[in-house]
Amino acid sequence: MSKIVKSTKEQIESFLNEYTEWELKENKLYRNLKFSDFQTAFSFMTHIALHAEKQDHHPEWFNVYNRVEIWLTTHDADGISENDFQLAKTIEQYSHL
Repeated sequence: MSKIVKSTKEQIESFLNEYTEWELKENKLYRNLKFSDFQTAFSFMTHIALHAEKQDHHPEWFNVYNRVEIWLTTHDADGISENDFQLAKTIEQYSHL
């Protein structure tokens, strides 16, 4: 099994420049999403949960009614890794439900 590598500051900055809805917060990738209602927010979370399980990489998230807050980090890398970038890109695909 290959070791998961922590991303460099430059890699993180490059990601944040391309995906401007994301930010660096508490040394994690952070995104706050707001949906029209609880059902839409929960549907979004269900889609992401299925993809996260396939990727074997799970978000830290918090949901209240129509709002979903997400933090991504890779504990095995002690920081942000390519796994986080990939999951964030998946999240972006479903963020406009």
